[in-house]
Amino acid sequence: MKPIASFTIDHMKLLRGVYVSRKDKLGNEIITTFDIRMTRPNFEPVMLTGEMHTIEHLAATYLRNHETYADKTIYFGPMGCRTGFYLLLGGDYQSKDILPLMIEMFEFIRDFEGDIPGATAVNCGNYSDMNLDLAKHYAKRFLDEVLYKIEDVNLNYPS
Repeated sequence: MKPIASFTIDHMKLLRGVYVSRKDKLGNEIITTFDIRMTRPNFEPVMLTGEMHTIEHLAATYLRNHETYADKTIYFGPMGCRTGFYLLLGGDYQSKDILPLMIEMFEFIRDFEGDIPGATAVNCGNYSDMNLDLAKHYAKRFLDEVLYKIEDVNLNYPS
């Protein structure tokens, strides 16, 4: 079997950032998969499921209601390794193209108050596993330490 592309990235060199993971052609359309890496793999603790689950609910709600990206959002969800998330958008994008969207989305999460969308037994299969305080902490940290001062090293996979 040939290796999956994401397993060929040197995770010992990978920093926090927003990366184009892959581009797939579906008919005449391009689907761009983004790797939104919030914690540095193998160097810092991974996020726990409560904060990841909360970020997933808030980010998916934000993206699917966004004026420009609602109809382009295919998927937003967690990585199994718990270091970040995948975002799939319909269209041919580079990492820099979505930086304003990522900043808006993480500011939304950082500043969110109230009931987490979809966090009820009727709407979610594990609604009690949420942690809004830590989700907001990670969103603020990602904004302050990565997104607000992003560099090319945080936008392009290491070689």
